[in-house]
Amino acid sequence: MAAGEQRGSEGFAFRLLPQKAFPCLQNSDIRDRLLKWSMHGRITAQAFSFDQQFKPYQKDEFVWAFFNDPNVNSSLKLLSPSGQWTTLGSKVTKIEATVVPCTQISMSFFDRLYTEGLVRETGHIVKCYDEYYDDILISDELRKVLLLEDSDHYNIFSQSDRKEFLFCLFKHLCIGGVLCQFEDLLGPYLETTKALYKDLVSVRKNHETKEISITSTVFRVSAYVSINNFIDPFNLIRFIFFLIPGLLYSGVS
Repeated sequence: MAAGEQRGSEGFAFRLLPQKAFPCLQNSDIRDRLLKWSMHGRITAQAFSFDQQFKPYQKDEFVWAFFNDPNVNSSLKLLSPSGQWTTLGSKVTKIEATVVPCTQISMSFFDRLYTEGLVRETGHIVKCYDEYYDDILISDELRKVLLLEDSDHYNIFSQSDRKEFLFCLFKHLCIGGVLCQFEDLLGPYLETTKALYKDLVSVRKNHETKEISITSTVFRVSAYVSINNFIDPFNLIRFIFFLIPGLLYSGVS
């Protein structure tokens, strides 16, 4: 076991990898877009190593051990209600981990936005009459297809499509933060989604068939802490994704 590791009660030990870089979050163009979308300073990614082979049936044990590992407890970044980054600092009393499909290897997944007429050949997103969904302004066909089940085009993405990690990233960027300034063109959303996806997901190439496949396992996680004997969910994180191998924690607020 490497120096500085502390073994958790569930057998897994974790160690922060501060040297792991995520180029997309350092890119000046992407930083400018995140600022425009009211997400700059509210999205982060961290990498942790772990010391045992992970098996899919261990997901609940694995995630539980992660959150209650002393190294994670002291270094996992969370966004406070005041908008400041802090560390977890508390033991977790309940977790909910759901597998997120991660099978897409091409941005052609979104070509249907063009073929179905939601985006023009020029890349401009088709506008619509303003309406609201849970206080989110919908002023174009892109946000309609992402959010409104009664949209004429909602079914161009199946329910299984909508569960894909690639779709989740894309949707999150398109909706943005509270003060989001929406794009008129689809390109910035696609380019930023691709950069994030490329940094977060591991792939391998079959040397015989030349086919590329994804090796990452992705979980969507909700974590809870006990406050004054009540179990309360973290209200600081909009969603957390675990990506294995290597453990990669990606938290977005």
